[in-house]
Amino acid sequence: MDRFFHSVTLDKDKCKGCTNCIKRCPTEAIRVRGGKAVIMSERCIDCSVCIRVCPYHAKKARPDPIESIEKFKYKIALPAPTLYGQFNNLDDIDTVLTGLKKIGFDHVFEVSRGAEIISEATRRVMSEGKIPKPVISSACPAVVRLIRVRFPDLCENVLPLKAPMETAAIMAKREAHEQTGLPLSDIGVFFITPCAAKVTDIKMPIGIEHSAVDGAIAISDIYPALVGAMNKLDGHTESLSHSGIIGVGWAGIGGESAALLNEQYLAADGIENVIKVLEELEDERLSELDFIELNACPGGCVGGVFTVENPYVARARIQKLRKYLPVSCNHLSGEAVPSQLKWTSELEFAPVLNLADNVVEAMERMTQAQGIAESLPGLDCGSCGAPSCRALAEDIVLGQAKESDCIFKMRERIQSIANQLTEIEGYVPHPSISPKEGDSQ
Repeated sequence: MDRFFHSVTLDKDKCKGCTNCIKRCPTEAIRVRGGKAVIMSERCIDCSVCIRVCPYHAKKARPDPIESIEKFKYKIALPAPTLYGQFNNLDDIDTVLTGLKKIGFDHVFEVSRGAEIISEATRRVMSEGKIPKPVISSACPAVVRLIRVRFPDLCENVLPLKAPMETAAIMAKREAHEQTGLPLSDIGVFFITPCAAKVTDIKMPIGIEHSAVDGAIAISDIYPALVGAMNKLDGHTESLSHSGIIGVGWAGIGGESAALLNEQYLAADGIENVIKVLEELEDERLSELDFIELNACPGGCVGGVFTVENPYVARARIQKLRKYLPVSCNHLSGEAVPSQLKWTSELEFAPVLNLADNVVEAMERMTQAQGIAESLPGLDCGSCGAPSCRALAEDIVLGQAKESDCIFKMRERIQSIANQLTEIEGYVPHPSISPKEGDSQ
């Protein structure tokens, strides 16, 4: 866990030490120490909630610079379908795809093509009945990381299939290799991402050993150059789009679920709503469902922090754009799901929230923390730098904080000292003044 790459970073110069981020982090990965926020690397899931709520813009995400494509002889763009919703009055996806070629890419391969393949693979995997229901989508990497640190009992419910981004990258590289004859090492594939979690998923993937994607460029970074290139096309576009309603629909919440052609599903967006659904699922209260689609960003991928348009406006534009598309343009050949679409390792619990590696020691510390938490006011005000009184109690047990960090406990201590001083003052006699020798009487 210490080796995790994180796309979400902190600019300490901008941080004012407020408590907005610590109160909203879903894994309690942030503390305020010495007047500055501190991100606990092992707990962070790169959900970007802290980026959204920080009023001082001290949290930021680091995608790959667009210049990184120059490392490769043949450069392929993988545009997320979210990209199409960023442009007003767009009536042809080929306009965006042609624009990407004009700004430096040799070829464009839509991620929505990979989404259609994964949708069909999901239907086949679910029909086998080997995964406990409801099956949880693995498309959002922030949700997958949340499950592995907070909801270990649900790991077996997560769909063990690669994300559309990975599937599209594999298909794009194979196609480019066949067409150009270049070795795979000379072919660079770059995801045009709406989301910081995807950047992390490329650098440190879960379920697979290495990502087929060579980098992630933020939509917000590529947008100005792309708009300029699109405005110069004058209607002269290449026929590059090869996906339909199912693939493009993955951009918004509910798109993945609708592609399964199954009514027994639930789709939720926003990290707070995701957590509520996972808690319900952990309590076995959603057993009637077959599939659950969860997106950490509001509205789905259209709500990623790298987008430039309001997520609900973008979603409405994509809905309009889908109207005249075919249902699906990409299908699996054969009846079995190809092994290259599957995870190579199972999702395993990451015990980053435990108080100790040893079970006995962890239980002892938990008991200690419980006792300390009961002595605290229980207001969860965050003034101590921890998100809750319980979190502060755990930090105290781990030696990372002191009970005096609680301003209410400190106030009680100061009041106690003041009372003691008052009592002492009543017992100590005032010094008497004796006349000096030789003074007159």
